[in-house]
Amino acid sequence: MNTKKLILTLILSMFIFTGCSFNKNKDAIIEVNDKVITKSEFEKDFNKEINNPVFKQLGINTKSKNGFMYLLIKGRVINNLIVKSLVNQEIEKRNIKVTEKDVDKAIKDKIQQVGSKAKFNEILKQNGVTPAEYKKELTEELKLEKLVDMIKTVKVTEADAKRYYNANENSFKYPDKVRASHILIAANPYEIRENLKLKNKGLSDDEIEKLVEEEMNAKLKDAEKVLAQVKKDPTSFKKIAKEVSDDTESAKQGGDLGFFASQEMVEPFSKAAFSMKPNTISEIVKTPYGYHIIMVTDRMAAGKDSFDDVKQEIIMKLEQDKKVEVFENFVEDIKKNAKIEYIDDSYNPEKLTNELKTQAASNPAANEEVNEANHSATPEPSANNSDKNKSSVDKSSTENAETKE
Repeated sequence: MNTKKLILTLILSMFIFTGCSFNKNKDAIIEVNDKVITKSEFEKDFNKEINNPVFKQLGINTKSKNGFMYLLIKGRVINNLIVKSLVNQEIEKRNIKVTEKDVDKAIKDKIQQVGSKAKFNEILKQNGVTPAEYKKELTEELKLEKLVDMIKTVKVTEADAKRYYNANENSFKYPDKVRASHILIAANPYEIRENLKLKNKGLSDDEIEKLVEEEMNAKLKDAEKVLAQVKKDPTSFKKIAKEVSDDTESAKQGGDLGFFASQEMVEPFSKAAFSMKPNTISEIVKTPYGYHIIMVTDRMAAGKDSFDDVKQEIIMKLEQDKKVEVFENFVEDIKKNAKIEYIDDSYNPEKLTNELKTQAASNPAANEEVNEANHSATPEPSANNSDKNKSSVDKSSTENAETKE
């Protein structure tokens, strides 16, 4: 499993599991069979969702109560809480257990998959997850895997993988690629503005904007100083990247991003990198993340991965797809047979859906906002996973929670 898959596992396990309350209380908003979901449980998950860094990066307002994105996220969280409750009930009913030995083995496997314990711990840190929290969530993930295995045995053969490869050959082709290093001076106007608002609550919008402009200019001057240093001595690029780059993940490698295709990076960065010859340094490139200084180190012509290179990855993908299908069908079945009561009608998904349809009809731009958020928050899986270093210039930004835009 590669780094992206580990993070997806982290997200999914935290997304699906968290025990819902077993006793009715005045805080209850939904009853699922004989278990209740409380308002405090909803608020905990909801706050995690609306504070997703992706929304900040895109400048999408999720805090406007009863706004389109607010309601969309609210509906999503409610559905997830219902699924959590139903799945936890099923796991309890089937007496599914996971031992300490099972968890330790799974952690060792995941460390091996990402390359080292240090890399594994770094991924956890970037996602704001402690080793203890991850161990707890992994325990629940393993229970889910056992549940899926109980429902239906999933098997994928090499012949299945070969058929998939032949039917999707274009997916395994890769375009021209560039290998580059960069130094990032982070400067995200949205983040700067929000921080200034928190620290200067008495200032007007115009005064805040003036301060944002001043800080952006200061960051630009910092970038200009760094550019002068590396232009004077290009051999110092790696050393300076390690010392000053705000892209902490690539900085450890002297700014190296590995090989990447043009569509994998934000457009200004990609446009600059692909216009450069190897062993040259760019001028300052501005992206939503801030100011970049790029050094192109190599190029690679377009090609295609062989079946042997991607066979195991395809098998894993097909197995995962089948398990997801089994799980989704199972959840639909148990939802149909569940007794779900919305104690507080403002948490009724049908009511939220009607309001969303009304808002979407009167504001088509809302759909564009949702599409952009979904695209950024959920990057499409790639058949070619040869890129090892993703960073804050990667459009998906999935692997670097410390990325700033």
